[in-house]
This record gives sequence, structure tokens and C-alpha cells, in this order.
Amino acid sequence: MNLLMVIFGLIAIFAAIGTVQAFKERNILSILFNLAAFVVFGAFVVLTIAFQGYPPTLH
Repeated sequence: MNLLMVIFGLIAIFAAIGTVQAFKERNILSILFNLAAFVVFGAFVVLTIAFQGYPPTLH
């Protein structure tokens, strides 16, 4: 789960960067997809770390 959180975190960061670039280019479809990816992956990473900790605890 540790490596997965790092990978998903990187995807969320790249989606945020892509959203900013899409706003500069005024590309509506790119804004929507990048924003959706940022919200989904970012929320997954934040909530997983908040509820399981980093590194995750073993039960």
C-alpha cells in the first residue's frame, strides 16, 4: 500500500499541474478530466493515509 499511495499521489500532483496548464490553454475537456483525476486520486490518497496511517498499521 505504501508504493501505491506514492504512485497515486504523483498522479494527483500531475493532474493538478495539468489542470493549471489546461486553464492557460483554455481547454475545457482537459480541465474537466484533469480536475476529476485530481479529486479522485487526491481524495483516495488523503483518506487512505488519514484512516490507515503512513506506513499503514497491520492488524
